[in-house]
Amino acid sequence: MISVSNVTMRYGSKILFEDVSTTFTPGQRYGLTGPNGAGKSTFMKILSGELEPQKGEVVRPRKFGVLHQDQFAFDAYRVIDTVIMGNKSLWAALDERERIYAKPEMSNADGMRLGELEGIVGDEDGYAAESDAAVLLAGLDIPESLHNRKMSELQGGQKVRILLAQALFGKPQALLLDEPTNYLDLDSIHWLEDFLLNYDGTLITISHDRHFLNSVTTHTADIDYQTIITYTGGYDEMVMAKTQVRSRLESENAQREKKIAQLNEFIARFAAGTRSSQVTSRRKEVERLQTNDLARSNIQRPYIRFDQERPSGKHAIEFKELRKSYGEQTVIDGFSASITRGERICLMGRNGAGKTTLLRCLLAQHPDRSDDDFTLDAGDVSWGHEAHVGYFPQDVGATIKPGLTVVEWLHQWSPEAHIEDVRGILGQMLFSGDEGAKATDALSGGERARLAFCKLILTKPNILIFDEPTSHLDLEAINALNIALQKYEGTVLLVTHDYDLIDEVATRLWAFHDNGIEVFQGPYSEWQSKQS
Repeated sequence: MISVSNVTMRYGSKILFEDVSTTFTPGQRYGLTGPNGAGKSTFMKILSGELEPQKGEVVRPRKFGVLHQDQFAFDAYRVIDTVIMGNKSLWAALDERERIYAKPEMSNADGMRLGELEGIVGDEDGYAAESDAAVLLAGLDIPESLHNRKMSELQGGQKVRILLAQALFGKPQALLLDEPTNYLDLDSIHWLEDFLLNYDGTLITISHDRHFLNSVTTHTADIDYQTIITYTGGYDEMVMAKTQVRSRLESENAQREKKIAQLNEFIARFAAGTRSSQVTSRRKEVERLQTNDLARSNIQRPYIRFDQERPSGKHAIEFKELRKSYGEQTVIDGFSASITRGERICLMGRNGAGKTTLLRCLLAQHPDRSDDDFTLDAGDVSWGHEAHVGYFPQDVGATIKPGLTVVEWLHQWSPEAHIEDVRGILGQMLFSGDEGAKATDALSGGERARLAFCKLILTKPNILIFDEPTSHLDLEAINALNIALQKYEGTVLLVTHDYDLIDEVATRLWAFHDNGIEVFQGPYSEWQSKQS
C-alpha cells in the first residue's frame, strides 16, 4: 500500500496540488492522468522518494519498482545485471558476495558474512535471477544475444525497455511506471498489459495511451483543480464521471447565484423601508448561499483540423518493387502497392521492422523532398497529380530551426498568409498570447509537436505522412489528432503504436513481419480477430 497525507507541491505562484491525501491499495491498478505540466511526473517522484514534498508525508512499501528515465545511468553494466538491479537488496547481496570471493584470502568474518549473503540471495530468489530477468527481456523484445552486452552499446529505445524490465523485476510490492509504453511496439504493449493484469501489487502508471489505461487500470487518479481526485474505472469512465460531477457543481452554483440575485434585489428595494426584519433575514440567507469559486481546470484541449488546398489525383501514390538494405540486412524486399486518394493506411510492426524506412523510400522519390543521406536501392515511386505532402518525422524537433520565434518559424512556410491567421492557428494549438514570441530553442517536446501540427494546418497538404506523432502529446492532444485524421479528406500514411489511433483511423493496414509486409483491408480490430 502507498499512503499520501496532506501533500502539497507548488512552484512559485503555481499550485500543482495542495493538501492531497489519498491511498493506493494492493491489487488495484491506478492510472495517473492530467495534461502536460499538471504535475504527474512530480507526484510520481514524490511517491518514489526521489523528491520530497513541500508539505505532508508518504508511506510506501519496502520493495517497489520504479521505471527510471535516465537512459545513461547504467551504461557501465551488462543488460542482464541492469535488470537484476531492480531488486536492490538482491543486487547488493550479489555484489558484496562477489567482492568477498575476489579477495586473495578470506577471514572467518568473511565466511560468516558469506553465509548471511547466501541466505539473502535464497530469500530473494537470486539463484533464478538471470533466468527470470531473461524472461522479462524476451517479453519486451530484447533478444538473448544482447543480454550480456553493455548498456552503453544499445540504442535508446532498447534501453527504455530494459529499464522497464528492471522496474518489473523481483516481484515488487508496488510499481511506479512513468510512460511505460513509450518506445514499445504493439506486441510489447500487449505483453505488458497481460503482465500488469496478472500483477497483484499496487500499480500506479502515467500514460498517454488511452487504450492502455482503459485495458489495465481499475482506478484513475486525476490531477486537476489543484488536487488529485480518484475515480473508479479506466480513463474513459473517469472522463464521463468527471464531466458529470463538474456539470452538477456548475449547475448548483448557477442556481445559487440566481437565488442570491433575487434576494439582493429584495434587499436593495426594501433596505430603507419598514420591512427591516425581512431584509435582515434575506441578508443572512445570502451569506448562507454564497457560492464557492470553483477551481479552474488546467486541462487545455487543442483544436486540430487538417484541410487540403486542393485534392490530389485519384491515385495518390503508386510504387513497385521497392528494395532497401543496410549492409547485409534487407529491410524492404520488393514491396509494391497503390494508394488511392482518401485512404488512411497505418504501418505497424515491431520496432526496427522497416516502417520508417518505407516512408523514407517513398519520400526519397518525391520531387520536393530530397534527402542526401538516404537512397533507394531499387524500385519506382510515382506520386499522383498535384500530390502535396506534409511530413511529420520521428525526430520532429530536428525540423524546427533554432533562433526564431514561434510566429516567425510558422509564418515562413506561408509568407503570403496574414499574420492574424498564423496567430489564430497557433492559438488553436495552445500557443496563446505572448507564447507566439517564445524562442524555438526553448520549446518542450510537446510544444515542438504542436508547432509541427501548426505547419500542416497552415500549408494544407493533400497527403499527410506521420511517423510516431504521439510520442510527446498528452491525451487531449492525441484525442484531437485522432478526430482530425478521421475527418481529413486527403490521404494518410501513419506509423504509430497507439491502439485507438490505428483502430479508429486506419482503412488499411500494412503489417511488417520478418518474412515481409502483410496488407489488410479493414480496421485493426478485424485484423486482430483474423490473427486470433
